[in-house]
Amino acid sequence: MDERAQGIGTVADVVAALHRRYDPAGAEPWDAVGLVCGDPAAPVRRIHLAVDPVEQVVGEALAADADLLITHHPLLLRPVSSVAATTPSGRVVQRLVRGGCALLAAHTNADVARDGVSDALAEVLGVTAAVPLAPSVMDAGAGLGRIGDVGPGLSLRSFAERVASALPATAHGVRVAGDLDRPVERVAVCGGSGSDLLDAASAAGADVLVTADLKHHVALDHLSAGGCAIVDVSHWASEWPWLARAAALLVPDLAAVGVTVDTHVSRIVTDPWTARL
Repeated sequence: MDERAQGIGTVADVVAALHRRYDPAGAEPWDAVGLVCGDPAAPVRRIHLAVDPVEQVVGEALAADADLLITHHPLLLRPVSSVAATTPSGRVVQRLVRGGCALLAAHTNADVARDGVSDALAEVLGVTAAVPLAPSVMDAGAGLGRIGDVGPGLSLRSFAERVASALPATAHGVRVAGDLDRPVERVAVCGGSGSDLLDAASAAGADVLVTADLKHHVALDHLSAGGCAIVDVSHWASEWPWLARAAALLVPDLAAVGVTVDTHVSRIVTDPWTARL
């Protein structure tokens, strides 16, 4: 009996399924998404998902006998001329190849798509009826960020406490900019770096934008101009909820083509900041 008859798919099957959800055509021109290393014809029984393709995550995936590691961030975002084990990225490639584990990245294509990074962030924060904050031209259901409602009765302080409890803890913590007593009902979110959406969030009537990587002058100028409040979280933490959503969608998507897989979401904190004193 062949492997497909046993429900065992290939790396190519998983790539196709992931790309049906998160079309690479939606990625930014500078991005590097798709299959990074691995044989498309290799069988896949177990999939590991993480935000960053760092050595600790690779070690975890190999220890779990994963055949494929799916990460949000690309490994080779900048052009390289070598993947020798003399650089961090080269060591990752070499370990994956030796361990028989492929690597697949879904980055900005997963940021803008339906069921993408910001949808997952909105869901774990209790934001309902979320729609794109900056809709895509070709698909109104896709685009950057999401905006929706959390209902009445929350202050900025209590909403920020919700964010802190809903997302995995990091040394970065949760930073809040704005009047802590102001009411919060309309919430915008953007997983990852979302400072470019501050004006759009205010224009759309958001009381607060939840995102990451906010700089001092950007935040100060925004608040001085009367913009919405800001909740700034770890870049890693803001994108981590997508992993569970992607894993949950992959299982039935692959089952629809006769492929069965096990999935595991890494809980390794790969945020670069390790302490806050």
